Amino acid sequence: MGLAGHEVLAAVLQVRAGSLQVMLWQRAREPHAHRWSLPGGALGDREDVEASIRRQLAEKVDVRQLSHVEQLAVFSAPSRVPGGTRVVATAFLGLVPSSIDPVVPGDTSWYPVSALPPSAFDHEAIVRRARHRLAAKLSYTNVGFALAPPEFTISALRALYSAALGYKVSATNLQRVLSRRGLLEATGATAPPGPSGGRPAALFRFVSREMRVTDPFAVLRPPAARSVDS
Repeated sequence: MGLAGHEVLAAVLQVRAGSLQVMLWQRAREPHAHRWSLPGGALGDREDVEASIRRQLAEKVDVRQLSHVEQLAVFSAPSRVPGGTRVVATAFLGLVPSSIDPVVPGDTSWYPVSALPPSAFDHEAIVRRARHRLAAKLSYTNVGFALAPPEFTISALRALYSAALGYKVSATNLQRVLSRRGLLEATGATAPPGPSGGRPAALFRFVSREMRVTDPFAVLRPPAARSVDS
């Protein structure tokens, strides 16, 4: 017997209010009515999976300017969707920079990945997979560009990395590592002074805003006795 259905789903992540958050929408129908699920839907007959998820995000949650999209995994457990009809899901990781606040409908909201509401189907597992993929890629690629605004201070970038990794990152070490890899460049400008005054902080940007592997064996390690999930 052939597969009865194929859907595409996206774990869209963004650092908001100091934490890594995921976009979810509340289901109105059974199965799992009123639970929160990842945006997506059925794969169209004439589109590939990436074109499908980009279309559905644009139609449903007004996320047209994703800074990065990549295929995450295929979820194919026969019973992942109750009701007797087997549905295979191709899941994607999507990233939105912190400088953008996407317009979302009333049934859609952002939730910290560390405090998810009751979720539909296997969507919590997909979110966990997306978070771990992002954390890994922050170690050996320049994917930080997809979380950051076009220009930023090192302090602000440290806050983004800390939120995405789940532990505090040293601003000095982060700047040293990313600069040694040739990922950052100074803009020559400074950020406006804060309420307390002080020396204006230098503004930086990523040299490239396209994904590339910078050090395939690098690992950003958490402080001793702490894990990425802490």
